[in-house]
Amino acid sequence: MKYLLVFLILSQTLFASEEDWGQNGHRVVGETAESYLKSKVSKKIDRILNGQSLADASTYADEIKSDSAYDQYKPWHYANIPFDQTYKEAEKNPEGDIVYGIEECISKLKSGQLDKEQEQFYLRMLIHLVGDMHQPLHFGLKEDKGANDFKVKWFYQPTNLHSVWDTKMIESYNMSYTELYQNSPELSKTKVKAIESGTLLDWVEQNRELTRKVYTSAEAGENLSYRYMYEWFNVVELQMKKAGIRLAVILNDIYA
Repeated sequence: MKYLLVFLILSQTLFASEEDWGQNGHRVVGETAESYLKSKVSKKIDRILNGQSLADASTYADEIKSDSAYDQYKPWHYANIPFDQTYKEAEKNPEGDIVYGIEECISKLKSGQLDKEQEQFYLRMLIHLVGDMHQPLHFGLKEDKGANDFKVKWFYQPTNLHSVWDTKMIESYNMSYTELYQNSPELSKTKVKAIESGTLLDWVEQNRELTRKVYTSAEAGENLSYRYMYEWFNVVELQMKKAGIRLAVILNDIYA
C-alpha cells in the first residue's frame, strides 16, 4: 500500500522544485522541536524571536549564505570524517565544522553575555545546525564533498546523492512542512527517551552509522526512483523527527 502511495505521489511530482533537509525538512525539525519544549522555555524563545516560530527560523543559516559577511559560518554546516575514524579521532577543520558550530552556539546562548540581536543569531543558527546534523551526508567524505560529487540520477535527471537526501526525496513527496510534520511517525515514550538520551558526540556517531549505510545505498551513475524512495523515505522522516526531539533537549537545557 505504501509503495502504491509513493508511486502515485511521485508520478505527479518528478520535477518538484529543489529548495535548500531542504527548507521543508528544516521546518519539520523546527515544528517538531516546538512540541517537545517545556512551556517556560517556549515562552522565552518566543520573546527572543519576537514571535517567530522555530520552523520559520530554521532556514536562516542557509539564507545568509548569499551574504559574504557570513562566509566564516559556511563550514559549520558539515564535517568530513573518514569512515574508519570517529569524529573525536579525526583531524578537525581549522575553520570549524558542524559539531564546533553547535557547541559554539550552545556556549554563546548559555553565556548570558549576548544582546538580543546576537542571541537571535546564535539561536537561529543552532536550530538549523541540529537539523543539518541529522542529514547523514553532512558527515560525508571529504574526497567527494559530502557526496555532492557522488553523481546519480533522480528519475533520469542528473543530480548527486547529497541532493537526493537534502531535497529530492522530501520535495518529491509533495507535502507542505505542516503536512510532513502531521504525518511524521508516531513514537513510543520509550523510543523518545532513547532518542533524547546521550551526548552530542553520541548523536554524531549514531548519525555517522547511517552515513556509511547511505554511501552503500547507491552506485555512481545509478538512476534512483520509486524503489529508492520506498526504501529510504521512512528513514528521512525518522531523522527529521530525531533532530526535532534533540533540538528540544538542547533548548530545554539552555533556557530552563
